[in-house]
Amino acid sequence: MQMIVNYPEKLPDALQQSPAQFEQEAKMAMAVKLYELKRISSGTAAALVGMERVTFLTSLHRYGVAVIDLNAEELQADVANA
Repeated sequence: MQMIVNYPEKLPDALQQSPAQFEQEAKMAMAVKLYELKRISSGTAAALVGMERVTFLTSLHRYGVAVIDLNAEELQADVANA
């Protein structure tokens, strides 16, 4: 499927990016936010932006998002199940 997003013509220039760079960054921001909200998996997020899953995960720090975001109970359950 495809989604079309309108944006001001001068926005990429204002951000010192080409239109292609801006559009890639916008897709990445959307994928990161959906991943952070636990709405999509890291694999789905990576596919959304056209990159490998590991590359996506290692890029999360640029957006201030943790690769592993477990609360204390989830961490204890993971340790118990290891």
